[in-house]
Amino acid sequence: MADFMIRFLICNVFLSFIIGFLLILKRIFKNTLSSRMQYHLWFLMLGLLAVPFLPFRLTGFSQILSWITSLHSAPLPDAGLTMSEGPSGALNGNANWINDFTLSVNSRMPSAAGSTLFGIWFVGILAMLILVIKSSLRLRRIRQSALPLQNTKVRRLYRQCLKELDITRKIPIYSTAFLKSPIIVGFLKPCIYLPIHLISDYKESDMRYMLLHELQHYKHKDALTSYLMNIAGVIYWFNPIVWYALREMRNDREIACDTSVLNMLKNDAYQDYGITLINFAKKVSLTPFPFFAGLSGNMKQMKRRIINIASYERPTFRKKLKSMSAFMLTAVLLFGLAPILSVSAAEVSRYQWKSSSENISNVDLSAYFGKYEGSFVLYSLKDDKWSIHDMEHATLRSAPNSTYKIYNALFGLEEGIITPRNSFLSWNGEVYPFEAWNVDQTLQSAMHSSVNWYFQTIDTVLGADAVSNYIQKIGYGNKDISGGLSHYWLESSLKISPVEQVKLLTKLYTNEFLFDTENINAVKDSILLFSSEAGTLYGKTGTGCVDGQDVNGWFVGYIETNGNTYFFATNINADKDAAGSNASEITLSILSDLNIWE
Repeated sequence: MADFMIRFLICNVFLSFIIGFLLILKRIFKNTLSSRMQYHLWFLMLGLLAVPFLPFRLTGFSQILSWITSLHSAPLPDAGLTMSEGPSGALNGNANWINDFTLSVNSRMPSAAGSTLFGIWFVGILAMLILVIKSSLRLRRIRQSALPLQNTKVRRLYRQCLKELDITRKIPIYSTAFLKSPIIVGFLKPCIYLPIHLISDYKESDMRYMLLHELQHYKHKDALTSYLMNIAGVIYWFNPIVWYALREMRNDREIACDTSVLNMLKNDAYQDYGITLINFAKKVSLTPFPFFAGLSGNMKQMKRRIINIASYERPTFRKKLKSMSAFMLTAVLLFGLAPILSVSAAEVSRYQWKSSSENISNVDLSAYFGKYEGSFVLYSLKDDKWSIHDMEHATLRSAPNSTYKIYNALFGLEEGIITPRNSFLSWNGEVYPFEAWNVDQTLQSAMHSSVNWYFQTIDTVLGADAVSNYIQKIGYGNKDISGGLSHYWLESSLKISPVEQVKLLTKLYTNEFLFDTENINAVKDSILLFSSEAGTLYGKTGTGCVDGQDVNGWFVGYIETNGNTYFFATNINADKDAAGSNASEITLSILSDLNIWE
């Protein structure tokens, strides 16, 4: 929850800008949008307020366009392959063709800042809930003391108003001495409460307008809206922009309700309705109750409503069409911005890939992954073509674990800590759970057995500044090594997506980094797994083990064949058994069915 709070606060910054954008659009379309449509725009905001709490990330424009352009793609044939048989082809039967050793790390403790902010947020929510409960209890006492309306004239008028609005439901109406403003309360069991002083000063036209106004609130389900607005106010108690927006939403709700009443009246009655509102403003005050809708408001709100009534014209079909068009345009613009509010995207945890400019085929490989969540990314260098299973996961960043050792070795070679001819580092005597680690190492042996201490030694000699500079230079994932020099790549701060893994491997292969060619070749040789007449396979596994469970498995690499080179990255996630070796089995099965690797 501590990490969620940090990301939630970042979301609020974006949310404030989006609300500001909404206010600008409302002003631009002020003369185009009807009063009801202006009010309905705020429902888009309520939807945006819910986005940070969604357990999934919303799809943006670029993903939708990519999906549309890839509709022609078909699933791979024979996708029902049984994965338990392992990789097919020449590697079968060689159980030791790749070592996937890894050490378990403990779950990360939440940051102190995040925990403190979460505590403050939670205490604020409790304080807001106490205020809501206090107001609700006061309203409950008023409801208990209220009496069924006895005035026959008002009751008769009330029945006429129900008939005018085609409301067949029986909505109880009560009188009370403890209110100054008429209100309608309740969604499942709505009730109307009229102040006694308004009944005693009975004037048929004024009372009719008040009743029509309250019943319009019922007809448009404004009681439910009040619940949603108050819930938003409680959760976002710390955000003044949200509070301002909710206040404007309440104002627009009353104006929309006024307009709905005016639509029922004849033109010569508009002035009378406005006069009623002016006279009413002198007698009532705001009622501090949650979850209600009513006719009252402060003088500034009343002024806006009077101006709306004075300028009201019954909308023509053309104006309705323009209003709907403006509403839809605003909705589309806000929907396009919604994905940035996803908490999963608030942290730099997703690669923002301009996939619409790439030659991409989306393929369904779900049968290969079985119990795992994951993705497979394949890039053909000759055809400049991508094949991707699960685009959402393919752009989601996670810890690289031992796949990062490819670049860690490259940095050590560039700095001369090891060389292509002499990559020997001596074991310091610390006993590890894997025998292969408890001996002196070269780059070849360390990469083959995924020896952590070898690469941690390189990092120690490099130093944090040098490591950070190299990571920035090659653009490795989120470029974050704040998790500590010995652990930043082990289920910690450094994260990368499968798409980025493939892009980096391509740049490594073509040496776009402009590193020493001999060093590039040394790294390539260290990840060589198998070679035959059909081609050569290079790759590296990685396993994220947390609290003793393998939760994050990688297999990345490339295949050189006659006439083409294919780059791949597979990532799998699960509560357990998501190891790099399992990712390699899935990968080789797919590549075999694609006739890329036998």
